[in-house]
Amino acid sequence: MAQKNYLVEVEKAKEAKDGRPSMGPVYRSLFAKDGFPAPIQGMDSCWDVFRVSVERCPNNPMLGRRESVNGKPGKYVWQTYKEVYDLVIKVGNAMRSCGLGEGAKCGIYGANCAEWIISMEACNAHGLYCVPLYDSLGAGAVEFVINHAEVSIAFAEEKKVPELLKTFPSTTQYLKTLVSFGKVTPEQREEVEKFGLVIYSWDEFLQLGEGKQFDLPVKKKSDICTIMYTSGTTGDPKGVMISNDSIIALLAGVKRLLESVNEKLTDKDVYLSYLPLAHIFDRVIEELFILTGASIGFWRGDVKLLVEDLGELKPTIFCAVPRVLDRIYSGLNQKISSGGLLKKTVFNLAYFFKHHNMQNGSKHEQASPICDKLVFSQVKQGLGGRVRLILSGAAPLSAHVEAFLRVVSCAHVLQGYGLTETCAGTFVSLPNEMPMLGTVGPPVPNVDVCLESVPEMGYDALSNTPRGEVCVRGRTLFSGYYKREDLTKEVMVDGWFHTGDVGEWQQDGSLKIIDRKKNIFKLSQGEYVAVENLENIYVNVSAIDSIWIYGNSFESFLVSVVNPNKQALERWAVENSVTGDFNSICENPRAKEYILGELTKVAKEKKLKGFEIIKAVHLEPEPFDIERDLITPTYKIKRPQMLKYYKNVIDNMYKSVNNSRA
Repeated sequence: MAQKNYLVEVEKAKEAKDGRPSMGPVYRSLFAKDGFPAPIQGMDSCWDVFRVSVERCPNNPMLGRRESVNGKPGKYVWQTYKEVYDLVIKVGNAMRSCGLGEGAKCGIYGANCAEWIISMEACNAHGLYCVPLYDSLGAGAVEFVINHAEVSIAFAEEKKVPELLKTFPSTTQYLKTLVSFGKVTPEQREEVEKFGLVIYSWDEFLQLGEGKQFDLPVKKKSDICTIMYTSGTTGDPKGVMISNDSIIALLAGVKRLLESVNEKLTDKDVYLSYLPLAHIFDRVIEELFILTGASIGFWRGDVKLLVEDLGELKPTIFCAVPRVLDRIYSGLNQKISSGGLLKKTVFNLAYFFKHHNMQNGSKHEQASPICDKLVFSQVKQGLGGRVRLILSGAAPLSAHVEAFLRVVSCAHVLQGYGLTETCAGTFVSLPNEMPMLGTVGPPVPNVDVCLESVPEMGYDALSNTPRGEVCVRGRTLFSGYYKREDLTKEVMVDGWFHTGDVGEWQQDGSLKIIDRKKNIFKLSQGEYVAVENLENIYVNVSAIDSIWIYGNSFESFLVSVVNPNKQALERWAVENSVTGDFNSICENPRAKEYILGELTKVAKEKKLKGFEIIKAVHLEPEPFDIERDLITPTYKIKRPQMLKYYKNVIDNMYKSVNNSRA
């Protein structure tokens, strides 16, 4: 059978010239071989996306939340598109009567909820820039964003109001109006008025907009719709300006992609909204659902209750970040292990049989209907029973988790790749293509993509296995970093956005992300180490959950800090008569030896060079987290912060290895 290829070449490769590295051929998706999708008629802005759906299906359920019955969670209660529209008009009129209009910056702060979407749509209606605020950007980030973007009105979830007040007096030079999604206490009102600002409860703000009528401004495609601040792994957050056109072009591309693989969305589709609306991934998915006239149900804000919310809402599309899917994977494995030998054997046989058939080209729904019915239907029920697409984004999903979920979830599991700067979806793997496992698939049919060689890291875009920095061109790209033209120029060259990620083309036209351009350092013997590439190899050790590798030019070897997998390490401890709780096992020299041995095994299997083999390990029982500022909200490691936090640990590891060698 001939190898399928999902790419078409649109421009030839370019040799290195005038100090610029060589660039591989420019490709686009096979689904765009006759051109990119035409803009959707009558859609010039995100406001049109919502307005047109209200006109087309006013009575469709749009936003749902779980009601509480006698303190217990009940069913989802829905607001229709028309009901939401009426509230949006009121909120918009209230904003205007506070003197806010086109180009003003509006902050939104809090967990996903109906009021979040209503405030966002009011911004869309009146041409305000929507500026999501979120505290996981790190301490002081909310204050930084309000001042940097010059936010004049901020909406906040009731429990986030105190956090907003903590930014006083610094932010009061710009902030003039605060609106709580719930109630306001007399103390809060007093505090706000002390600084000459006004604060409204949600109901008061709606009343303010009652009976008023303001004309909606004409919106252009090139108008900025939102400024999303992204936490770089270094420095201050950057404000990514995204235009109406970027979002509209992205929606047209994703719509074409879903139609091309027979997974078209309809207004009967249901989505669980729990990934932060402050991030581009969730924002564009929700825009896509609004465009379709489909339904969005909100979670209750607690990750421990997520599975229960899934069971009640019964979504058809489930978006996740790898951390959530890892948790589902661990939970399922635990259930299987504790279910007794017979259950375990039946499950493994069913898994092997269906996986084998899928490897041989069967579609997931035809690979083994009998195993689906008797064994895997329970997994499907765990996700509500109706999920047909699971989409993973924001960080790499490990191949064993992806393979497992593709078999047992009775749904397509697709991995996507994109950045805030590319308006999220730039690549996505395709249904029923098992060889795409571990890749991010081919480009979405709305962008051109090429690889640019990175000679200093030995990546050549013109070699037989093309590797290089992933560069993207197209209408979905951002309009620049707000007030930071210097940074914009660094990443935008001749219309190409340089992602900083290193990719490798596969035979079928899908892309594998293999490294990060800037994460490279030199050891004392002059050898370069591409650290992200190594972390991606070592993280495949089943006894660990995550790993940070460190080296510098004063030392000749690498050391690492590892989050061990709790179940795996505790199982090892029992088998090896090591006693104590998880924390004390992590401190045990034998446990460190065991993990180091596992890492070395993988290094040898993957034929790593001697200097790439880790020589010392510290076991950290606490997962790397946002609270300690060790990772970004999309779970990327903040290397400078890691070094600062683990400075003593690193020094001690170097000391002990060097002493043992002396």
